[in-house]
Amino acid sequence: MRAARELLKDLDYQVLSGNVSRDVNELVYNTKNVTKDCMFVCIRGASFDSHQAAGEAAENGAAVIVAEGPVEVPDGITVVKVADTRYALAKISAAYFGYPAEKLRIIGITGTKGKTTATYMIRSILEHAGISTGLIGTIETIIGERSIPACNTTPESYTIQEDFARMLEAGCKAVVMEVSSQGLKLHRTAGIPFELGIFTNLAQDHIGPNEHDSFADYLECKSRLFRQCRVGIANADDEHWREVFQGHTCGIETYGFSGEADLQASDMELLSGPGYLGVACHVSGLTDMDAEIDMPGKFTVYNALAAIAACRHFGVSQEDMKEALKKAKSKGRIEKVHVSDEFTLLIDYAHNAMSLESLLATLKEYQPARLVCLFGCGGNRSRLRRFEMGEVSGRLADLTVITSDNPRFEDPQAIIDDIRTGMEKTQGNYVEIPDRKEAIRYVIAHGQPGDVIVLAGKGHEDYQEIRGVKYSMDERVLIREVLEELGRS
Repeated sequence: MRAARELLKDLDYQVLSGNVSRDVNELVYNTKNVTKDCMFVCIRGASFDSHQAAGEAAENGAAVIVAEGPVEVPDGITVVKVADTRYALAKISAAYFGYPAEKLRIIGITGTKGKTTATYMIRSILEHAGISTGLIGTIETIIGERSIPACNTTPESYTIQEDFARMLEAGCKAVVMEVSSQGLKLHRTAGIPFELGIFTNLAQDHIGPNEHDSFADYLECKSRLFRQCRVGIANADDEHWREVFQGHTCGIETYGFSGEADLQASDMELLSGPGYLGVACHVSGLTDMDAEIDMPGKFTVYNALAAIAACRHFGVSQEDMKEALKKAKSKGRIEKVHVSDEFTLLIDYAHNAMSLESLLATLKEYQPARLVCLFGCGGNRSRLRRFEMGEVSGRLADLTVITSDNPRFEDPQAIIDDIRTGMEKTQGNYVEIPDRKEAIRYVIAHGQPGDVIVLAGKGHEDYQEIRGVKYSMDERVLIREVLEELGRS
């Protein structure tokens, strides 16, 4: 039990009723988790405002209510008014868990693309150097030997602070985390003392209902990280980096291919072999070394530069960096799955036109005998995305296999028809196979020497959502089943 005053000490607040000397035994922000004598923080969500449930929370045992204004509660309940309850939840959570972030070296990565891969590269390097490192990101949260599937790229502030506390208990010394624009906008990372902040790139994305009103808003939210970190590390080749760093309060370092970058890549070489695609380069400036990464493309070099720039601050040796980069893997991000010595098969999360174009353009640079792209589009989402992705694949791939991907409450064939509309604007060859396992069987059975085959859209996801139900479906499992059924080891 702790006095409410202790948990509120980092905030400006006004006591509307009761007093903050009373003890609370738990911090809660979900009405389903209310317990006797807890502190309940009201949150305005996209579809529900729990200020409306403050009275119910009090009746179920909450002793203190934190809200943005007066709420209807029974007599005797302490009500505390703050300017923003999401910001308050972040600060209260830090106090509730004993300020774990202050005992960890925390790296935050923001940007449109590259966050996930860069986090895994950084963790791979630090772990290889003997620095136990937690991870919070789109795919999972890693705490010691535990992996917890992620719901959001950047979790709610309470969950982040709880994870930090668990990481400390597990012996972690550092944390690398993806910091999304939504996470920054909703104050999920408020108060975290980031040692390093990394900016990868910025492009038109996440603009729309329940996300960002405009590109300017998207950019401004990204910029908040660089008023909350000690050193900001920027991709100097991105046209928006100076705008993102406007108003920064941190030191600045840059990376890129540009001659002006503090950490520069040069002499990039695309590497390929049976079932293998990679890239090598020379790194100079703040450090001088050769690097080879077991993932393809120029964007892989950018991610590696970000990782090298960050890990340099931890005193990691060049040898450790080289060895770790060669082994770094990120589930569902240009992830190679060995099915043949004659052709290459990759799984990637590319699920919109921008990411698919970047992926396919990169793979074409390796001059495959054929570039084969298998993908579908989600139901109950923008039809424009379907037209655009169909057009991109038709233009860049030698063969497109159109299949199903989370049809939700739509008819899978109707989604395929929309994709075909985009395809038919091009001269691209395509086949339609609605069942995703059968589509995977088709590309493996018809793989030719020198092909590069990419299964796009699912990435790390291990389910297929149909009419409100998420059915287990992991492409790695499907590939294994297909190989067994085809009589291949």
